[in-house]
Amino acid sequence: MTRRRPHPLYGLYERRLARSLRGQRIPEHIAMTVDGNRRWAKQLNASVGHGHQVGAEKIHDFLGWCQEFGVQVVTLYMLSTENVNRSKEELDELLVIIATMMDRLDSDDTISVSAMGAPELLPDYLAERLIRLTQRKPAKEKLHVNLAVGYGGRREIVDAVRELLRDAVAQHQDMAELAETLDVEDISRFLYTRGQRDPDLVIRTSGEQRLSGFLLWQSAYSEMYFCEVLWPAFRKVDFLRALRDYAGRHRRYGS
Repeated sequence: MTRRRPHPLYGLYERRLARSLRGQRIPEHIAMTVDGNRRWAKQLNASVGHGHQVGAEKIHDFLGWCQEFGVQVVTLYMLSTENVNRSKEELDELLVIIATMMDRLDSDDTISVSAMGAPELLPDYLAERLIRLTQRKPAKEKLHVNLAVGYGGRREIVDAVRELLRDAVAQHQDMAELAETLDVEDISRFLYTRGQRDPDLVIRTSGEQRLSGFLLWQSAYSEMYFCEVLWPAFRKVDFLRALRDYAGRHRRYGS
């Protein structure tokens, strides 16, 4: 299947956009919902698996763009807790593609990885591969990637509260006292992204304008950018437009 060649003026426009970002605010943490693989494949009369494969390849392009512009953390919404209910055939193929993507990340000594989600929802081979990936220490780290695989935002908050309570019990803390003193930071300390800054910018492709359970706690004050392009067709120029949009906003953090 041949890919459409970019318009001759595309490169010129891309370079002009990149120049316009010089000296502008660049988000330190970008959260990305990679949405639209199936619809993209359907438009081309291709298999769903092909859509997922091209989408996985696009992730590596995207991470390279993030490194180029100095983004420090990227969180990728790869597979939700709801996605695991898809047909066995599609899910098995998608999981293999995700595993292959992990292998490619494993070979990149500029990227470190954290896992977000419920490993018990994943097949053993994938859960083990994800654990190994998170344990490696890259030699020349430039970017940290959170992989949300088997992830649900509500489940993350429940898991954080459970861990907080277990910790309080272990320290023989009075539950009534905990209820009186509990604050936002107490819960934040037990989220999957503990120790990281909340995302500055959340991007979703495919034209859908909702979070779908992605980083419900952490995105409270994030800037949102919804892109009409389906994920496999997402281009560098689309990424630059998102950065330009972010740079033009004044973050008020609820004030």
